[in-house]
Amino acid sequence: MSSVLVVGGTSGIGREFARSRVERGDEVVLTGRDAGRAEAVAKEVGGRGLALDLSRPREISGALADIGRVDHLVLAGVSRDENRATDYDITAALHLVTLKLVGYTEVVHVLRPRMTDDSAIVVFGGQAKERPYPGATTVATVNAGVRGLVNTLAVELAPVRVNAIHPGVVGDSPYWRAKPEEVLAGLRARTPTGRLATMADVVDAVDFLLRNRSVNAVELSVDGGWLLG
Repeated sequence: MSSVLVVGGTSGIGREFARSRVERGDEVVLTGRDAGRAEAVAKEVGGRGLALDLSRPREISGALADIGRVDHLVLAGVSRDENRATDYDITAALHLVTLKLVGYTEVVHVLRPRMTDDSAIVVFGGQAKERPYPGATTVATVNAGVRGLVNTLAVELAPVRVNAIHPGVVGDSPYWRAKPEEVLAGLRARTPTGRLATMADVVDAVDFLLRNRSVNAVELSVDGGWLLG
């Protein structure tokens, strides 16, 4: 049985991953910004929930004070953001940069003493870094920053392994399944596999990155070859 912490585990892929590991018999803690929601989701999927706000990094140490050994750490917390250099929202940009780059790093800083040599970390990025779109100014920048974060953590934390996962369009995620069918059909048409990634696909890929002890400092794209379209 592994001890698993999923930061950003109250919805979407983080929630699905937490559920899958509970079903496997692992000891799972999931976090969300709201304590009530985190506890409710944890009750639904199993495991334990606690409040943690990545955008408030000075509070992270206290939030994680009673977390014990961590075998597998998944940093899946995200915030949807639309920002453009021509219409720049500095507050929103600072929020996302702090949440993902500073917040992720502070979680690792706090938990490193509770990890073993066999522990592993997966950090969530996204494909906006490779194919930005109007409004992706901050998202693309931050997801590109995940590459540098993973590389430096893999060197500094060795032998703890650190990898990144960059999902493409995840068709059955809460965000994308709300889109009109014509939008999804157009995205599928640009993907060599003729299908969009699913949450199950991403969960399986995260599990692989955590489990395979020869995979380290890797950026894994899960998009069906969408970038080729």
